[in-house]
Amino acid sequence: MEHYNLIKPEDLGKGSTIKLDVSIAEVDIYWKVAIEVLTVIAENNKKGEPTVMVVPYGPLGPYFRLAELVNKYRISLKNCVFINMDEYLKDDKTYLDKTDALSFRGGMDRIFYNVVDEELNVLPENRIFPDPEHPEKVMEIIEKYGKLDMVFGGVGINGHYAFNEPPEADEICDNEEFANRPTRVLKISRETRTINAYMNCGADLNAIPEYCITVGMKEMMMAKKVIMIMPRDWNAGALRKILHGEITAKVPCSLFRNHKDATIYTLTEATKCPIPEIRVYNK
Repeated sequence: MEHYNLIKPEDLGKGSTIKLDVSIAEVDIYWKVAIEVLTVIAENNKKGEPTVMVVPYGPLGPYFRLAELVNKYRISLKNCVFINMDEYLKDDKTYLDKTDALSFRGGMDRIFYNVVDEELNVLPENRIFPDPEHPEKVMEIIEKYGKLDMVFGGVGINGHYAFNEPPEADEICDNEEFANRPTRVLKISRETRTINAYMNCGADLNAIPEYCITVGMKEMMMAKKVIMIMPRDWNAGALRKILHGEITAKVPCSLFRNHKDATIYTLTEATKCPIPEIRVYNK
């Protein structure tokens, strides 16, 4: 089989069960995702049904567009339940303060909930974050509504989704066990902390918390639709592994090749071969 790093950009996604949507500009990705999210909500509103979604804090781009579309076209979010994917934790495994610049809970207020017109907004009681003291509540909410309409969010540098980090090298874990890991507290990998520090803290690794709580792959595999957002050039390596590499817990998003409706939205820059051909080895 051809090594995934030798596949031409125009051939990426062919033969993969994950759909691939490529945009020239990063902003186009965010508009597309915002429209997808709003379409699901509008369809459920029309049917008189609630909308239950697992949503990210980042990337932030879709939220600015989603808020604008909601306000302009008067699409009500009153019947929505938004479950955030994850949140940073202090060393004592409690939430960061909402006033902390890195807090996802505070960030969601600033970039979305405080921007949407109040008469259209998600009800405060339906703005859910996974709770480190009661991680089981996420599954209880999904079971209460009997569905999870969509999950959308960014993909990490090691192919993780939310903070579902790949197993450590000495950890015994098969794909099935990993895919069934529920919402939980865990330690963030050094790779993830490094790229997050680069993106958010001027590359100050010590500024990024070591712990988090994350919605598990178990819950997200239950979604009717999975959207992965890969808007950076440094997504190139993980993109090819997810689409065409081994299906493995070592690249968590590759497990979505077993999902019935998964799509990646990415940038042209991320489709380029990440390694010069001379350095690619078929082992």
